[in-house]
Amino acid sequence: MATYNHFYELPVYKTCLAFRKKISSIAKKNFPKSEEFLLKAQTLDSSRSITANIAEGFGRFHHQENIQFSRQSRGSLDETLEYMFTSYDERYISKNIINDIK
Repeated sequence: MATYNHFYELPVYKTCLAFRKKISSIAKKNFPKSEEFLLKAQTLDSSRSITANIAEGFGRFHHQENIQFSRQSRGSLDETLEYMFTSYDERYISKNIINDIK
């Protein structure tokens, strides 16, 4: 079993970081100005929460706390996906973008 000294070494963190960057790029390019403090802000916040919860959980001393933060991270991932589905429904992004991020 691999041992990691820092959260940013975790494979799951690296995958979620790439996802967060992709979501950020999509939101900044495709969302209209009217969504600046609404859907865009919520999407960016939830995507940032994915990696933030992984980092915070890694820093906890008890494994049960790490598990809880991992669950919160998974919830933030689902929340972000929901915002992307909403963005598609509002015609801010294309079906290709949705298929790419699934």
